[in-house]
Amino acid sequence: MGLAAAAVVTAGATIWALVLLSVTLVNASPPVIADAREDGRTLPEPVPEVIGGAALLALAVLAYRVHRAVRTELVTRHALRLMCEGHPEDTELVVAASPVPQAFAIPAMSGSRGRILVTAAMLGALDPAERRVLLAHERAHLAHRHALVCTAMTLAAAANPVLGPVRTTVAFLVERWADEQAAAAVGDRTVTARALARAALLAHRERPACVLNFTDRAVTRRVAALQTAPPPRLWPLAAAVLVLGLLSAFGAVDATHDLLELLDHALV
Repeated sequence: MGLAAAAVVTAGATIWALVLLSVTLVNASPPVIADAREDGRTLPEPVPEVIGGAALLALAVLAYRVHRAVRTELVTRHALRLMCEGHPEDTELVVAASPVPQAFAIPAMSGSRGRILVTAAMLGALDPAERRVLLAHERAHLAHRHALVCTAMTLAAAANPVLGPVRTTVAFLVERWADEQAAAAVGDRTVTARALARAALLAHRERPACVLNFTDRAVTRRVAALQTAPPPRLWPLAAAVLVLGLLSAFGAVDATHDLLELLDHALV
């Protein structure tokens, strides 16, 4: 969670920095130049106009990327909502009559509770103990609002492409979190690892990126982790990562102060 929060703050600071650079183009505005000449003032030029123009262009590109990510998220949520139509609101488990083995944690939407969607093919391929692992895994996703974390990271990576690897890391850590929760719930790490490996072998189709799945491409690492002792809680490390992320926010605040002084000089 600390890594995700730091990434979101960094993405926000990136967008704001581009906004600040774009606003410096106000000095090149003909009315501002004319007023400055009449008053005998010299306008400061904090950055070259080409930098401000490049920032404005980059801002437009990132705005398009964020818009596309939001649209994809909305389309995915609509598709998931359609899958659950016809089931009572208090139904947690929805079984789809599909030959494709898949399992999803569907976050709460429009006032409805979160749900677990599992295909009949997936349930039929797992033994009772492995089914308990699967359900515990998906319940962990719902309980800890992992869908919100993944959505936030998707938007952060759209706003700052450099955060792409961070998004991949957070997605892996979210799955590891759910793995450990499932292992604790069933009380057997070996069964959890076996269920994870079997589910991965069954799943072959490409799945929507916004959906939290029981299976993913980093299964080998996850299975290996379940065959060792539970990892320690590294709260100091998480706090340190979050503080590093906040540094970008502090820099944005300082830059905003400088911009306000510039605008005051240029427009007053």
